[in-house]
Amino acid sequence: MRLKTLSLPIKIALVFAALGIALTVVGVVRGTVPLNPASIGMALLIGGGSWFLVSWAVATAAVDVERDVAEAEESEQRGG
Repeated sequence: MRLKTLSLPIKIALVFAALGIALTVVGVVRGTVPLNPASIGMALLIGGGSWFLVSWAVATAAVDVERDVAEAEESEQRGG
């Protein structure tokens, strides 16, 4: 998988997922998660997955709005 071929919302989501996983690891180290593999794995999945999903949705909406605004401005300049 090449990073250049990924869309901007996916790149943003991957950054925030990594941040969510890092924060989850901090939580595991501080003792807020039981120290068994299933609990740690679920915490990492929930932490990284939720940050990924929310940031992807927000970034996708922002990109769509910017695209719509650019199209409207272009249409307005053409006299339409």
